[in-house]
Amino acid sequence: MDNTNQKRVGPFHFISFLLICLLLSCTNCRQESKPTDQVTDIPAGELGNPSPPLTKVRILPYWVPTAQFAGLYVGIEKGFFRKQGIELEILPFIPSTPMDEMLREQQTDFAILWLVNAIEMKTKGLDIVNIAQLSHRSSLMLITKKSSGIEKLEDMNGKRAGIWVGYERQPQALFRKYNLDVEMVPIGSSNSLFLLDAVDIINANWFDEYHAILNNGINEDELNRFFFADYGLNFLEDGIYCLSKMTRENPELCKKMATAIIEGWQYAFDHQDEAIEIIVNYAKSVNQPVNRPHQRWTLSHYQSLYIPEGQTEISTLLQPEDFNSVRDIMLENGCIDQPISYESFFSHFSTLGNIPTTVEPNHE
Repeated sequence: MDNTNQKRVGPFHFISFLLICLLLSCTNCRQESKPTDQVTDIPAGELGNPSPPLTKVRILPYWVPTAQFAGLYVGIEKGFFRKQGIELEILPFIPSTPMDEMLREQQTDFAILWLVNAIEMKTKGLDIVNIAQLSHRSSLMLITKKSSGIEKLEDMNGKRAGIWVGYERQPQALFRKYNLDVEMVPIGSSNSLFLLDAVDIINANWFDEYHAILNNGINEDELNRFFFADYGLNFLEDGIYCLSKMTRENPELCKKMATAIIEGWQYAFDHQDEAIEIIVNYAKSVNQPVNRPHQRWTLSHYQSLYIPEGQTEISTLLQPEDFNSVRDIMLENGCIDQPISYESFFSHFSTLGNIPTTVEPNHE
């Protein structure tokens, strides 16, 4: 075949062709990488707009990790606090460090306290406020063995009662109200003195120590129970407290904190098996002895204390009559030396100011 009439392609033309192809390719690359205005499907964090940082908050319970504080542990595990923008630290309970001291020195931001202890702290100059009252019936009782012969309150005269250190006010008020001469023996968390008959009476919570005594081989029909609430001493227990300064400077944080705690408790009551596993894991993480049957007893009995009969949700209001009753009894029994008003003591979190603030808890 004769190729003499075909135009030859020299090296120069071939190199020029390659350069043109390369330029066209680069142009297409630039066009394909051009940003688009449609970013709705791209996560905000990948666009350089990360979520705002969490606020570090500390809370101090009055005891070791148990189902008594299920709302806190479940709230952390299920993300309820993070949803409110809170990174919560549950401080360890240290018996040698008074809770009022921790609050006063701002070593904690919030605390779970019994009403009687909080009133006493308030009258001694600690400016605390209850922002949510969780329990609505006192679980505290006195227990006697039927073998002791103590069948009614009057039979306690001249007997010995094991009473927790720091929780003497309610028993003192009961003994004074009924003119009983009872020797109060300071005890810790152990029931040993009662089990060994070294004391005739012991105080106990329905959700905790009572069940522990049963687990030591004593049958319910061998015991007598005297609930303080049945004798006009319904000293309410768990409430959420903070310094009043916190409610003024950071009301939004108070709202978020209470909301997350309540959500944690409601979830725990609705998913008790899951909640118990969370509690057991937390207790084991700090080498705290724990067993599931006891935690189950505690959680189920707590539900009846937190959710009043006939209701399905947690009520967080401290009723004026409940506060006034406890305050007046404490005054009459010399537990406090000055009255305090309901208005200065209770500020429900839902009523706190709505103005956002950048003031955060001081962790220095």
